Amino acid sequence: MKAHLLLSLSLSLLLSFSATAATTAEPKPDRLTTYKTANGVELKLHVFEPMGLQPSDRRPAIVFFFGGGWNSGEAKQFYQQARALADQGMVAFSADYRVKSRNQTTPFECVLDGKSAIRWVRQHAAALGVDPERIAAAGGSAGGHVAASAGLGLGGEEPAENAQISSVPNALILFNPVLDTTEQGYGARNFKPHQQTALSPSHHVRKGLPPTIIFHGTADTTVPFENAERFTRLMTAAGNPCTLVPFEGKGHGFFNGKLSRPSSDGVDYNLTVLRTIEFLTARGYIAAKR
Repeated sequence: MKAHLLLSLSLSLLLSFSATAATTAEPKPDRLTTYKTANGVELKLHVFEPMGLQPSDRRPAIVFFFGGGWNSGEAKQFYQQARALADQGMVAFSADYRVKSRNQTTPFECVLDGKSAIRWVRQHAAALGVDPERIAAAGGSAGGHVAASAGLGLGGEEPAENAQISSVPNALILFNPVLDTTEQGYGARNFKPHQQTALSPSHHVRKGLPPTIIFHGTADTTVPFENAERFTRLMTAAGNPCTLVPFEGKGHGFFNGKLSRPSSDGVDYNLTVLRTIEFLTARGYIAAKR
């Protein structure tokens, strides 16, 4: 019965997403809110709210982190996905975080900001209409690394924040994520020799991590597909639910919608959104359509 419901959901949503992908109108956030000020820089959450949201609700939430090699990027990358999930009843956030080109930072600050964003949503869940125990984190490439690092509890914590409020998301949705920061993966030059594995998710897998789904192109020449395969094996061996969805022959960034990648025909974007909804539906974040 569950498989039948998910199949019906997928078929109906595929039609709507295909129509949406053909448009050029950029989804707009309902509002922006500051979740953190770091060295004078206000970091914003771009908020996409479902219709009829009330502060008294306990809606599931998702926080997206853009890609860009910890060097660049912008929250608009995940506007389409955020609006798609808000339309499914979630409160969706696309997060700003500090990057090297704008803020002269390292991956450690990127992860620190990602954890702050998740903690802020959980801390303000009552006012946001969010269920603090159903907060997913998602991201692409370096943004996937930020989400995964938060999920594994890597990196430091802001000393001014309330450490009693967890910065660990309850589920992970990762798009060609950086999962190994050594020479066998991506980004080793961003870390000093003694830091090579400090923020490397593949080197810190253990039991009790959030359920995870990974979308990765088999022809990715930026972040090796092998990294996703290895991380999935390690997660599964440790008893953590982890699903790898390979996209045969696809390269880095294949999942982006037309607004982030104008050359996209929307097909891979649609498929990743559908599989994301199935993943979240199976875990009670989205109500199955009957």
